[in-house]
Amino acid sequence: MSTEAEQVPGAEPAVQLAPLFPVLDTLRAVGALAVLTTHTAFQSGDYLGHGYLGTLLSRLDIGVAIFFVLSGFLLSRSYLARAALRRPPQPVGRYALKRLLRIYPVYAVTVVLALLLIPENDGASAGDWLRSLLLLDTYASARLPQGLTQMWSLGVEVAFYALLPLLMLVAVGRGGPLRPLRVVGLLMLLTAVSAAWVLDIGHRMDELVAGAPLTWLPAFLTWFSVGIGFALAHVVLQQRPGPPRAALALRDLGRMPGACWAMALGLLLVAATPVAGPALLFVSTPSEALTKNLLYAFVAGLLVLPGVFAGPGAFSQVLSWPPLRHLGHISYSIFCLHLPVLHLVMGLTGYPLFGGHGFTIWLLTVLGSLVAAELAYRLVERPAMRFAHRREPPGRAPALEDAPMTHATTATTR
Repeated sequence: MSTEAEQVPGAEPAVQLAPLFPVLDTLRAVGALAVLTTHTAFQSGDYLGHGYLGTLLSRLDIGVAIFFVLSGFLLSRSYLARAALRRPPQPVGRYALKRLLRIYPVYAVTVVLALLLIPENDGASAGDWLRSLLLLDTYASARLPQGLTQMWSLGVEVAFYALLPLLMLVAVGRGGPLRPLRVVGLLMLLTAVSAAWVLDIGHRMDELVAGAPLTWLPAFLTWFSVGIGFALAHVVLQQRPGPPRAALALRDLGRMPGACWAMALGLLLVAATPVAGPALLFVSTPSEALTKNLLYAFVAGLLVLPGVFAGPGAFSQVLSWPPLRHLGHISYSIFCLHLPVLHLVMGLTGYPLFGGHGFTIWLLTVLGSLVAAELAYRLVERPAMRFAHRREPPGRAPALEDAPMTHATTATTR
């Protein structure tokens, strides 16, 4: 399905408030499975046992960058489209309720399972429970509870959700008009803040606080900015008969999915070299961390771009296949629940940490996570989303962020 609106000479701008991007559903599944794979590879010791391939497995945490680019695109596009149409943004309270109901129910279930069932979490205090349930672990400690270590990225997502209305107020004001250069200026500022945080500010903060500042939102604003930039290009292309060259260049590149994904793979291979820092949990130098951050921004952007702009063809047909899209719909639950499932797999099989059996651990974790995620999607996610939609005023057209592919989350996500 084309995501672009037709322009008729003399007609009003054909900016769509809620276009469909079916390929992006599948890309959420790609992100979730990449995160799952890097965690199983760590537990089995495959990071160390396969040389360069092991390092490449460690770089599959690129899934987090995919989530953040998707969240930046999907959530900002509604604001930019409304500005282009000179409409006010949706009320902040409604936006916040939908974000809360989208992510918190499954997260809370995961916290309860992890803290109750994983032996390493035995003896968790009331304060530990409260911090985890409020998603404050990364602000209070450098170490997260077992089974919840992936949730640092969800904390980043939530911080982005909270900041986004203010960012969009700065970028577009209240009710437009859309000024692309103003949005671009904001994105440049966010990128500069992110670079400064990774190179210097985050390290200084690390010496002053008990949490983990290098896993806070400022370190990853670049990834969200890539998604916001794509949203701006998409809206401008629908709004203007003669859009800027930069937007046209992005569209043309996005219409070449093979080239985009080939470049993404090449840059991911570069990220698996020492220029992007160590594979294991050793501290990177600031320059290595920034290099990895920027490489991931380009890799994730190149993977997502065809999902925004690619027209009809084999790429869109394959990635819009309903079973693959369904994996995207349950990807948030996969992301949340795969680590508790991984701990269960390690316990039931008796495989030691770093003791090999990587493929078996991966396969059992994938199968267990798919079952757990399907149950969570049907029993927790969908009821919560139905409740969120019942809170909408009668007859209101759905906004882009209401679409079923929205996580993040992805963060993880989204």
